[in-house]
Amino acid sequence: MKIEHHYDVRVAWTGNRGTGTSDYRAYGRDHVVSAEGKHPLEGSSDRTFHGDADRWNPEELLLAALSQCHMLSYLHVAARNGVVVVGYTDDATGTMVQTRDGGGHFTEAMLRPRVTVADPGQVELAHSLHAEAARECFIAASVNFPVRHEPETVAVP
Repeated sequence: MKIEHHYDVRVAWTGNRGTGTSDYRAYGRDHVVSAEGKHPLEGSSDRTFHGDADRWNPEELLLAALSQCHMLSYLHVAARNGVVVVGYTDDATGTMVQTRDGGGHFTEAMLRPRVTVADPGQVELAHSLHAEAARECFIAASVNFPVRHEPETVAVP
């Protein structure tokens, strides 16, 4: 059975400084990402592309989506396997290569989840569940570059 899910967001450009896109440096890259019933995200381009470093850029949001998806898939798999997770952080990184024609693409993402489990006897099982979570992550399955994992699993001291 095929189950479809649909998502709606609105992106509104707020960077018109009065002359629109009359020149590459004449306009701001600021924008707001919103969805009904949710807090808006203030976005911009990466600072390299004349963006505001204090706002989220699309590259960071893509990496955050990969990290969030793995975490949520992992928590689901852990619960299904009787592993009690009491802490989870991820210091994810991504690499994007710019091409000579002005475009670019991600070449990889590296997720580094650090999971804390309640039972020291389940550390090995908990660690092994990252592979299953990676297979179940919808976002990772939707990108055309490798999403690697370097997990660390510890028990509550």
